[in-house]
Amino acid sequence: MKPVRILIVEDDPMVASINKKLTEKVENFEVVDIASTENEALKKIEESAPDLILLDIYLSTGNGLNLLQKIRHMNIPTDVILVTAAKDSKTISQSMRYGAIDYIIKPFDLERLEKSLKNYLKLRLLLDKHKDIQQSDLDKLNLQARSEMPIIQSDLPKGVHALTLDQIMVFLLKQDMPLSCEQVSAELAMSKITVWRYLEYLVEQGKVKVELAYGAVGRPSKRYYVLNK
Repeated sequence: MKPVRILIVEDDPMVASINKKLTEKVENFEVVDIASTENEALKKIEESAPDLILLDIYLSTGNGLNLLQKIRHMNIPTDVILVTAAKDSKTISQSMRYGAIDYIIKPFDLERLEKSLKNYLKLRLLLDKHKDIQQSDLDKLNLQARSEMPIIQSDLPKGVHALTLDQIMVFLLKQDMPLSCEQVSAELAMSKITVWRYLEYLVEQGKVKVELAYGAVGRPSKRYYVLNK
């Protein structure tokens, strides 16, 4: 089959590049363009007619939910998966009412995105292959999709902010080897205590792994890394 053509709508160039890299690791998907604002996204949707959009809520100009609403009002035949740090119940509910087929909360790993894309591919194949669809086939897809939907989480712990958390996670995703807290803090120009607190939180959440590096003398130091990049 032809690859599913994807438009990424994300205003952070580094995050957009990472999402493109992760997406194209999944077979039968290709990223045809990237947009960083609501208006630019609408223009590129008209130009490239993507099959699927990976859409962030927070854009430097415009808003992802507004864009999703416009896509539906204009009856544009493209599907949308939200990939965003927004995790409040109101935003998630609105996105579902506007027809988003999945909602992925940042930071995420390749496995979560891969499952979402593969479920989407199964649905496309089913719709393309059969004129009439059996209820049992739809039920299987619905069960898979529901298992991947986000559980609306409570607020982050006091002192942990979503943007900082996302920045550290995105930085780690770019690395080819485990890094110490000192190395991460130096690269991101953050205090070591702040970075350490966020890294340990990510470890607790299962988003980041840690290993011990033993030197010639002294205590072993921790090195942090992300699996399934």
